[in-house]
Amino acid sequence: MRILLINPNTTEAVTAQAAAHVRRLIPAEIVPATGRFGARYISSRAAAAIAGHAALDALAAHVTGCDAVYLACFGDPGLLALKEVSPVPVVGMAEGALHLACTRGRRIGIVTGGVLWKPMLTEFVAMLGLTERLAGIRTVAPTGGEIARDPDAALGRLAEACRSSAEIDGADVVVLGGAALAGLAERVQPQVDVPVICSVEAGAQAVMAAAGLAGARATLPRTESVGLSEELAGLLRGV
Repeated sequence: MRILLINPNTTEAVTAQAAAHVRRLIPAEIVPATGRFGARYISSRAAAAIAGHAALDALAAHVTGCDAVYLACFGDPGLLALKEVSPVPVVGMAEGALHLACTRGRRIGIVTGGVLWKPMLTEFVAMLGLTERLAGIRTVAPTGGEIARDPDAALGRLAEACRSSAEIDGADVVVLGGAALAGLAERVQPQVDVPVICSVEAGAQAVMAAAGLAGARATLPRTESVGLSEELAGLLRGV
């Protein structure tokens, strides 16, 4: 089984961290791909929009021979577009983590890095049809990229945000979201009275379950383009 792991951020260290974590979790070959262009770490709408293009670019370049695609970026930029054109199943990190959380609790809290993610994630939850299950979204000031560089410094803030999600917002399960936060849920859990889900691990489980399943790829019109990579232009043309 081969899983294409796409990190549409352009920081290869985050890709390597997420890929190494996923390799320990699932019995599959992980093919890591980092965005060729865009933000070092996504922390705004503009960066997320560019990341959607970068994710499509990575899919076109690397999907051949893979059994599924893991969009390893919490917030899942470009998820629906990837599902539309991919020849194999695509699972987003936030998508997989939120669906798992729905099986673990009634009210879901989300904690992540980067203050601008709150409105974006609110809209993403609505897109999944899970607004009524959302207890609240809490962010800490450091972005995921900053947390990746010094996770120990952020651990206290993340634990406090998870506790507030449970005690104030009423969450009975909390998703700790972000590729750069891989492995931190386990460290935060002893300080929180409700289950804390690692989004990287939840997404990995979801993509493994989807791998090899028949995709529902749409029949798309041949789309001519200008300025795209040769692989992505070919994918859009149906080549």
